[in-house]
Amino acid sequence: MTEQTLAGLLMAAGVAHFGILLASALVPFQLDWRQELAGLSRLHRQMYWVYGGYVVLAIVAFGILSLSNAHELAAGGRLARGFCGYVAVFWGIRLCLQWVFDVKQHLTKWWLHLGYHGLTVMFMVFVVVYGWAAMRPA
Repeated sequence: MTEQTLAGLLMAAGVAHFGILLASALVPFQLDWRQELAGLSRLHRQMYWVYGGYVVLAIVAFGILSLSNAHELAAGGRLARGFCGYVAVFWGIRLCLQWVFDVKQHLTKWWLHLGYHGLTVMFMVFVVVYGWAAMRPA
């Protein structure tokens, strides 16, 4: 794979991160967090939202950094490889969680099934693209 092709894939992955954010914005509503988290103490509810905010911030950073630095990331410097390796591990862990989470009762409509499986594919793509950028031969 050429450096130019990899840069294009990293740019596409950067854009895709913002698509992931659109899907994740539906989660609190689809899972009825207001009702489901009501039994927790205020501190626990606040921590839940803070953790979610940090994940969103990380995904925004992945998208922005990938879009604004795709060619540098594809060039394979040490910092670029480190960043790409981190993104690959981040999404690799999330991909593994796809098989751990019990989501069946929440996939009540065809478009939720499609979205869930689409996210699984996106997580795989992120692992492959960023993993390749991190590990490819110099």
